[in-house]
Amino acid sequence: MLSFRGLTALCLCAVLTGCNAPRGAGFQSEVLAASEAATHDTDAQYDFAVEPVTRDRLAVLQSWPRVGPARHGWLNRSAGAGAPVIAAGDVLSITIWDAAENSLLVGAGQRVTQLENLEVAPNGEIFLPFVGDVSVTGLTAAAARSRIETKLLNTSPSAQVQLSMTPGQGKTVNLVSGVRAPGRYPLPDRSYGVLSLLSEGGGVDSGLVNPQIKLFRGERIYSTSVERLFANPALDTTLQGRDRVIVEEEDRMFLSLGATGTQAQHLFPDDQVSALDALAIIGGLAEDRANAEGILILRTYPHRVVGQNGPSKPWVVFTLDLTSADGLFSAKSFEVMPGDLIYGTESPVTSARSILALFGATLGVASAL
Repeated sequence: MLSFRGLTALCLCAVLTGCNAPRGAGFQSEVLAASEAATHDTDAQYDFAVEPVTRDRLAVLQSWPRVGPARHGWLNRSAGAGAPVIAAGDVLSITIWDAAENSLLVGAGQRVTQLENLEVAPNGEIFLPFVGDVSVTGLTAAAARSRIETKLLNTSPSAQVQLSMTPGQGKTVNLVSGVRAPGRYPLPDRSYGVLSLLSEGGGVDSGLVNPQIKLFRGERIYSTSVERLFANPALDTTLQGRDRVIVEEEDRMFLSLGATGTQAQHLFPDDQVSALDALAIIGGLAEDRANAEGILILRTYPHRVVGQNGPSKPWVVFTLDLTSADGLFSAKSFEVMPGDLIYGTESPVTSARSILALFGATLGVASAL
């Protein structure tokens, strides 16, 4: 006959045998379990592809199409003239000196006259009294001054001209956001680049994660990261009138769940993030329960890339083993994509320890009865 204590212990053990220990993530075998086929007389079917990230497979995996938001191209720097030229919409101020008596250009007893706020017409001309229309577009301020003096020879041979130019809206760019001093900035010359504009705007906001720069030119959009722009001077795009520039925070994200350091969405801090980088960003693995041999990266590919040059199925689970040198080096080279889910599976050993701990606690309870 069993004692009351023994009978109680057996009952509690039976309860423990029929249930699982509490877990915060699934085992690798559970996550990668095949779905059942429609009938029982066929093999189980997988809804997804499973790809180990190893040295032997790395080159093939990296050749697959990229996923995530489409990236716009960027423009390289182009050479431009150093001195600004006059364009339609620019505003000119002209000062005329004339020492001749009874000059038509200046009033009686005066030697100078001011012609202010002369806006260059769409056809590129300005109107001057006693001269008529003068074409000035495409000229520097010095060349326009010389042309006006030549036009004045028939009217006032002794006249001298001083000319200054204020860029119109067609010679300005808008720096919209992401800097300390957004606003409209004039183009001082035709070599004015994006880096100079960011500098005039007070620099990029230091609080932005991996800031991205977008250039709107007409109906076209160009974009790149500020990090890439700083690293390559050839990308310091030469700006044109009416360009709009926006600096904004990176919007690409990946997700971490399961037995990882954090369960959250994470912004890409750099243009490229490897699997090891991502694990560092999420705080590594949960030391007390994670399976270092079963790190999974779940990714969805568009149906159009499935086939010869891509994965065999739209859903792909990449498996990483961080207990081997091959797995570590491969994880260092394997690139995480926007929308990826990094999942840390539960260690079977940790689960067994939890069950044994519960079992020991059960025996303790039984012995106390």
